[in-house]
Amino acid sequence: MINVSIAGIGGQGSVLAARILAQAAEAKGWQVRSAETIGMAQRGGDVMSHVRMGNAGEEVFSPLPAKGTVDVLIALEPGEAARALPYLKENGLLVVASTGIPPVMANFKRQTYDPQHLIYDMQAAGVKMVVVDDAELVHRLGEPKALNVMMLAYAIIAVNKREDCVDNALRGAITLEDIEAAIPLCVKRKLVSVNEKAIKVVQQAARV
Repeated sequence: MINVSIAGIGGQGSVLAARILAQAAEAKGWQVRSAETIGMAQRGGDVMSHVRMGNAGEEVFSPLPAKGTVDVLIALEPGEAARALPYLKENGLLVVASTGIPPVMANFKRQTYDPQHLIYDMQAAGVKMVVVDDAELVHRLGEPKALNVMMLAYAIIAVNKREDCVDNALRGAITLEDIEAAIPLCVKRKLVSVNEKAIKVVQQAARV
């Protein structure tokens, strides 16, 4: 069983990224269950998507993972990484974008928001993680709306390279080729090309 969760805020595309991952897994004949938990998504609130995959032929009953059982947590924003961290299992991998987006309530209350401090705290706590320079990826691609696919691709590369925290069963379970094949089935035709290019940008830039 492979559990992957994708955390972000409304408008970042975490639901679409999860849909692409689920499609890639289903194409392998795996049983897949997925679900989303959505806060004030239309107003920049938190959105968390879960994909549970029976990669060893397991039957997947629930679409929601228990806390402490997620193998890979992909966070499109540092604050959402911190929020979703309880779902990550002890030796799981966090792949987090470094650029922060202030929470809605922080704006209302005029509170400061320091995403780099959050990243430092998670690193200091011993979380196995890869911090992604998402601003650089977006600059290379020239399209911010494909960040979700770039983060998904980065996570797949990280899973295949990190030996200190990733279960052997995860390595090679889903490949970038699987994601590329799933994209045309999940996005509008006019957006296929930019999302395919997003994967190539990550392949060139990934540092794990």
